[in-house]
Amino acid sequence: MAELQEVLSLGQSNISAQLAKLKEAGLVADRRSGKNRLYRVEAADGKAREAQAHLFALVEAAIAEMREARQDRSALTLALRKRADVARAYFDALAGKFGRQYIPGRSWKAMGEMMLSFVPPLVVADLGAGEGTVSQMLAQHARQVIAVDNSEKMVAYGRQLAKEHGFMNLDYRLGDMEEPPVESGSVDVVLFSQALHHAQKPKKALEAAYSLLKPGGQVIILDLLKHTFEKARVLYADVWLGFSEVEMLEMLESVGFLETDIRVVDREQKAPWFQTLLATARKQP
Repeated sequence: MAELQEVLSLGQSNISAQLAKLKEAGLVADRRSGKNRLYRVEAADGKAREAQAHLFALVEAAIAEMREARQDRSALTLALRKRADVARAYFDALAGKFGRQYIPGRSWKAMGEMMLSFVPPLVVADLGAGEGTVSQMLAQHARQVIAVDNSEKMVAYGRQLAKEHGFMNLDYRLGDMEEPPVESGSVDVVLFSQALHHAQKPKKALEAAYSLLKPGGQVIILDLLKHTFEKARVLYADVWLGFSEVEMLEMLESVGFLETDIRVVDREQKAPWFQTLLATARKQP
């Protein structure tokens, strides 16, 4: 039931009523498993099987004319991925617990530095980089980092920091993430770190990212899961109130990205309870 609610974006009572009708008609069967109720298409024999096949054919034809069908299919893909990811439940349970207890030497910066040590020397474009804190961390390991932001003050500040810290491979450029001043097909990774919800046209920014990438290159997006905290538009100059997993998947696939993986990686414990979405995908080889 929970998966159906997630896929169809409908309330439990609405879905229960529809399932009850299907069960009464002998089209589905259900069983309880712990706290969950599982549903499956009821097996049929003989003429009943022919009638069932005919009904499903009519349903498929109707779906082809429904605007919501594509979104439902995308949501189903995500739901099935979640079901297959057994480890996810474990890490979701740990989300937000790191750092609650003091342990000498353990910090997010230290963890980030450790993870970066595994990354090969790549060319990275950090779009919507701001002052470039992430860009500076990446520059310690990357072959080149191109940090793009549309704020002259941010770019000037970033350039000064790069000069002070001796990052010769860190290039700050003034520009928009939807039309970044970066040569097409020149980078290995495009990064949007809490930047995409500031884009006027997020899909256009993703199209630009696709163009910048070399064949087989990767886009990495860290952003907010869709929320209802309207004050974010004023407090943080957010254009979009985050993105749902389905919206992110549809944008990436419509641009042409492959091997898309989307998951919630953090949940804040205080209001407005923002959740962080991580999405990765690859350009065609």
